[in-house]
Amino acid sequence: MKEESDSAPAPPRCAWCGNDPLMIEYHDREWGVPVHDDQRLFEFLVLEGAQAGLSWRTILNKREDYRRAFVGFDPRAISQFGPKDVERLLADSGIVRNRLKVEGAIRSAAAFLAVQEEFGSFGAYVWKFVGGKPVDHRIGSSADLAARTTESDAMSKDLQRRGFKFVGPTICYAFMQAVGMVNDHETSCFRHDQLS
Repeated sequence: MKEESDSAPAPPRCAWCGNDPLMIEYHDREWGVPVHDDQRLFEFLVLEGAQAGLSWRTILNKREDYRRAFVGFDPRAISQFGPKDVERLLADSGIVRNRLKVEGAIRSAAAFLAVQEEFGSFGAYVWKFVGGKPVDHRIGSSADLAARTTESDAMSKDLQRRGFKFVGPTICYAFMQAVGMVNDHETSCFRHDQLS
């Protein structure tokens, strides 16, 4: 990210990213950008599930450790993880050491592969929940952000039916925001119009 000089004012951003450089970098380069690459979609699905009960800042700070521990978020490799891998992950201080979340990521990897086989790609499957293109909610302020929508409810229900774990409606909506299925940048944010 280009350094902002002291004399140049910072561009207007969504209030949630605050002043944390890592959060600003994520906001400016990734959040809300449409993602269709299956491996990146799987990464976001696992990370959003790992966030449950925690802050996104915590997960961003652990992201590189997650990439290492979960072999670059390769769903085929992760689906083959066994009890020794679970114990290895639970001993890894670089990630969230929660047995349910670790085992859930492994089970979700197997479900992810089944969706790829059925639909040709996970992207083709997941984007159908928004009709194939981003929904612009025209958010005025962070107070207007929804925690879930009818689309995230439908996605959650279907993912759970398919065997995915840690995919409740709120997690699904955070996933949809992250991968650009919805544009929830505040309308005053410089990224809103860039992504519209």
